[in-house]
Parts: sequence; C-alpha cells; structure tokens
Amino acid sequence: MADGPLIVQSDKTILLEVDHAQSTEARHAIAAFAELERAPEHIHSYRLTPLGLWNARAAGLDAEQVLNTLLTYSRFPVPHSLLVDIEETMSRYGRLRLEKDPQHGLVLRTNDYPVLEEVMHAKKIQPLLGPRIDGETVVVQSSMRGQLKQLLLKLGWPAEDLAGYVDGTPHPIMLNEDGWSLRPYQKLATENFWAGGSGVVVLPCGAGKTLVGAAAMATSSTTTLILVTNTVSARQWKDELLKRTSLTEDEIGEYSGAVKEVRPVTIATYQVLTLKRGGLYPHLELLDANDWGLIVYDEVHLLPAPIFRMTADLQARRRLGLTATLVREDGREGEVFSLIGPKRYDAPWKDIEAQGYIAPAECVEVRVDLPRDERVAYAMAEEGDKYRLCSTSETKTGVVEQLVRRHAGEQTLVIGQYLDQLDELAERLDAPVIKGDTPVKERQRLFNEFREGTLTTLVVSKVANFSIDLPEASVAVQVSGSFGSRQEEAQRLGRLLRPKADGKAAHFYTVVARDTLDQDFAAKRQRFLAEQGYAYSILDAADIEKPV
Repeated sequence: MADGPLIVQSDKTILLEVDHAQSTEARHAIAAFAELERAPEHIHSYRLTPLGLWNARAAGLDAEQVLNTLLTYSRFPVPHSLLVDIEETMSRYGRLRLEKDPQHGLVLRTNDYPVLEEVMHAKKIQPLLGPRIDGETVVVQSSMRGQLKQLLLKLGWPAEDLAGYVDGTPHPIMLNEDGWSLRPYQKLATENFWAGGSGVVVLPCGAGKTLVGAAAMATSSTTTLILVTNTVSARQWKDELLKRTSLTEDEIGEYSGAVKEVRPVTIATYQVLTLKRGGLYPHLELLDANDWGLIVYDEVHLLPAPIFRMTADLQARRRLGLTATLVREDGREGEVFSLIGPKRYDAPWKDIEAQGYIAPAECVEVRVDLPRDERVAYAMAEEGDKYRLCSTSETKTGVVEQLVRRHAGEQTLVIGQYLDQLDELAERLDAPVIKGDTPVKERQRLFNEFREGTLTTLVVSKVANFSIDLPEASVAVQVSGSFGSRQEEAQRLGRLLRPKADGKAAHFYTVVARDTLDQDFAAKRQRFLAEQGYAYSILDAADIEKPV
C-alpha cells in the first residue's frame, strides 16, 4: 500500500499530512481543485466542491487528471463512490453551451437531450428562452446571457460560454517594454485569459497583476474600462499604465467621486458606480458611454452586488478579473464564476517566491493574555461585543510598541480594524494614521513619504488592504481584523511581498488575545495562506524582546 500524504474520504474531505516528505507537491496538486478548510499544525483538511471542480475543468484539468492526483498521493484506497462522483460532477461543465447561431443569434446547445429538457422546465429559466430550434438547441434572449449562466450554475449545469464577444471600439495600445519585460507567468496568465475570452487571473500581491491587465489591454487594443477599489488605486493604475504602455495622459480618464472623465481608457471606482440616488445608480450609464472592448475588474473578490448585477448585462464584452485570492466571505464565488468567468490562471504563492519574484515571508502569531479585569468584562459581554473587546485589548498596545522597536529602521505598517485603537497606537508610536476619512491627497503624501523612506512607521486601517503599492514595506503588525476574513489576511500579507533590495524576508505579525474569539478568528483568517504554504509560528508576548 502506498505511503502517500493524503487521506481521501467519501464525505469529500481530503486530509493532508503536513510533515510528510511529499506534502508540498501534493498540496500544489490538489490546490487546483480542492479548498482548504482547516490548517492546524500537522493535518490540513481540504474539501471537494462542485465549484472547485468546475473551475479546474474550465482551466483545462479533466477528471482523469484529478483522479490520478488523488490516486497517486493517497495513503489508502480512494473510495470508489467518490471517484465516480468527481467524474460525474466535472462532466456537468460544458454539457450545455452558449453559442452564436448565424440564423437565430444566441442559442443554448447540448449533446444531452434530457439535460436541456430539465433546464427548460425550470420555472426561472423559461422566461429567458425563446423558441426551440431542434432537440438539442433553443434560442436565448441575448440580453439574458448573464442571468441564464447564473441560474444554470445554481441548477448544477454550468454552461460553457462560447458565444464570443464584440470587438469594441479599436484603440491602439502597446506595451512599452523598455528596460523590463513580462515575466513568464504574466505572459501565460495573459494568454490563458485571452484564449478563454473572459475569466479570472489569481496572482499573489506584489506579483504584478496590473501588468497582466496592461498586457490584456495591449492584446485587445480597444477602449477599456478598469474598475478599482478606490481613488488611490485608480491613480496607481494610471501611473503604471503611463509607465508601461504607449498610452498618454490624454487617453486615460478617471471616473471617481472627484473627477468624471470618460476617455478611451477609463478608470472608475466601485464606490462611484454603486452610488445610489433616489433608488437609482446614476453613474451606471458609464457602462454604455463607450463601446468597451475590455472590462478589467481589479480585486474582483470584492465586487459589490450592484456590480454583479450590471455585469450580467455585459456578457458580450471581454471581462478580466484580477485578484490575489478568489475567496469571498459572502460565498458568492459562483457569481464570479458565472458572470466574470472561470479561473483562467492561478499561481501558487510559494512558486512565485521560489522564482524570486516575491519576497519570502515569516508569519508569526503573537499571543497575549487579557488582564483579569478585561477577561471578566469579556466573559460578561454580549456576543456582539466580545470580538471588539478582545481585539482592542490595552495589552496589545505595549506589544505593538515592542515589535516596532524590534524592527527599528525597517519600513513597518501597523494595521487594524478599529479606529479608536489605531488613533491610540498612532499617538503612542508617534506615527501618522491613514483611515477612511483621510483625504486622498493626504493619503498619497503619506504613502509617498513611506515609499521614499522618510517615514518608517505608518498606522493604517482596512483602507490599505487593497491595491496599495508599498514596495519597501517589510514588516506588518496586525492588531485586529475583519473577524475571520481569509482574503483580508492574504491582502495584508501581500503589502509586504515586493522583493526587497537586500533580499531579506518580510515579517508579518498578528497580535492575538489568547482564549478568545480573537484567537478563533485568527485561525480562520490563516487558512488561505496555509493553503499557499505559509506556516505561522506561535510566539508568546513575553518572548518578543528576543532578537529576530
């Protein structure tokens, strides 16, 4: 019997023995189709889901490859029922296809007559369909392309969208590869996206997702709409496009709270598009303001509901989603799959690190004990107040000061969720703080000073989780977070992963109150990074004065 690192079970869980000699290669192999659920020290637990298997199928993996991976690395025989279930689940993707018919326009086609019968009799799908052409083909209302894909996914029959895309208004865009060139994985990500037409590229923070966007724009050479998380991110995109492509200032417009420019390449914030007045979204007209050939969704894992709704109407446009993690805490990964497109490229973080393109990182959980009065207050608090109480413990403040001293002279970010806690830390550290109400100009000034090294410590709220380019940041101290958010943990570590000039590792600290919800949520947040191969060492607060 093989002595592999995996135990594959009939309930669709996969256990990985972390200390096994083959654990790293097995983890990489199963990460393409299984999701990590729990990551304690010695045994990691993964789960097989239909969406994970369909994403793998769309990315080019077939059932035979998935089964071969499980059979190769499994310590015990893989349950036959599970092998059958995987094969049948993966075979569901593409059984229905959306295609363009020269006579009838958009059609839904199948080689499996009973499947088409099943979906045609679903009440929510009937209004989206037109006349039946033959036993295997039915007309689809072209405006319902996105909504139909959403509903088919929920029914368990994800359609492969082969209906093609409009070209959009041509606009010449070329990469300006002067002194730099696309990295091999960036080229592959761009090629995979373009071959599929629409979908998501998953790359670690610091690995150059913006350059994949620029390369897709150059391939498309059409008018492009780029949707980003905030104004600072919009300006960083503009700076990068000016540096890396043939685009000029006059060709790039910003569409945000302060500026409303529509140009061949327009960068808009999610906030302005989802601004609601009198029950309407007045700025959604931007989507029809140009014949866009490409729409880029930065940080696609953060898409708000109105952006999903409008994306359902944009299925004839090429759509590129960029993210470091496709994890959504609201469970709407299926919406990303059906409306933006399936995952087209996903590079394991440790692979990119091994190639020298992102910095290695040491992750440390520093555990503190609540003082007696705080423990009593925590024990007596209402459930809704417990997390804030333990997250903002006064004990953490002294620990943060010690950690900042430990890395004196290094570019350090102190990151948290609660503004009063951040204000106190900023005062104690004699450092500026950036929050949601910090004006954009002030944010940019402080970020620039941090990049230049005139400012070595910066306290930031969750506004710095996303799309902030701080290449020299080498230390982060996280004092509180958004409950158990895995994507937030990944984004925060991502602030540190730009390769360092001196080649040193980055240091990512999470300060956690022992025996509280804070510790429970920290374990949940760490799951995604554990899947990528990062291990958290545990340090008691009493030990942090020891050298790094």
